[in-house]
Amino acid sequence: MPQEVIFDRKNILVVGGAGFVGSHLCEDLVIDNKVICLDNLLTGQDVNIAHLLQNPNFKFINHDITEAIDLAQQPELRDFKVEFQGLQEIYFLASPTSPRDYARYPIDTLAVNSLGLKNALDLAVQYKAQFLFTSSSAVYGEPENNKPIKENYVGRVNQLSSRACYSEAKRFGETLVNNYRLQRGVDTKIVRIANCYGPRMRLDDGRLIPEIIRAAIHNEPINILGGPKDKSAYFFISDLVKALIKAMEVSEAGPFNLASEWQMTFKEVAEKIVALTGSGSAINYQQSDQAAVQLMVDIAAAKEKLGWFPVVLFEEGVKQTIDYLSAQKDVLRPTV
Repeated sequence: MPQEVIFDRKNILVVGGAGFVGSHLCEDLVIDNKVICLDNLLTGQDVNIAHLLQNPNFKFINHDITEAIDLAQQPELRDFKVEFQGLQEIYFLASPTSPRDYARYPIDTLAVNSLGLKNALDLAVQYKAQFLFTSSSAVYGEPENNKPIKENYVGRVNQLSSRACYSEAKRFGETLVNNYRLQRGVDTKIVRIANCYGPRMRLDDGRLIPEIIRAAIHNEPINILGGPKDKSAYFFISDLVKALIKAMEVSEAGPFNLASEWQMTFKEVAEKIVALTGSGSAINYQQSDQAAVQLMVDIAAAKEKLGWFPVVLFEEGVKQTIDYLSAQKDVLRPTV
């Protein structure tokens, strides 16, 4: 259960706080809390948190969580009085999440979800802090049918596949978190995220929505791995942030699937982005063994236990994403 807070503001650690999701979470949490953003900037970006650096309730520490850290000895945190107040909450988001990134950094991906996660969990033990681990729908592996997957599905994962460095890392991470809950008494939560998008994704991220936007704003051919009738579902970053905070507040440990129930075909996604950008890009579909399996997950548990479901419409969210990525196109032109 949550600690009884005797301080005006909680001390909250966000590991991976300079990334796409982490920076949005920090931005929301710092309104009412003191936020420590820890990131080694492997795939996160300091520009994501630049607007927060002047806030006295926000501190950034450039550190690789695979190496242990004594927060009480960090000079940046003197005003947070960690040695006296400790930490009340820890959000763990430190991992490459796009296939392009974890293909580039497979060992780092495995290390941060094992060694790094253990170091963060040890901080939770030390400070009796609540702990939330962001896992992924990738833990389910290949679906057996087209039905939405519930949290009790144990998955079919090939531990030697090209994407296993991520899916197996997240599966191990969930096991580690669960055992810290059972053996060390840590108040842990697990969420499994599926296809979130929004501003602060990198232009060279490689996932479907930023990749379509990247090609569209440069009037380049849009090449999609998969068929035009293949379906998936996407939800906006502000909805995810609300879900993470709600998950931290409840007593249930999860896991909770976090996703959209609004299915769209690849053709609908691509044509909507082309229309909104005014692009002349041609859209090409390529069947490939490397195409990502499009999982649909059941969010009934999140609805019931968290009182959460995504509310931002795709057109509204993708407009904001296009505006952000369009502003980056001259300075973040992909090099790969």
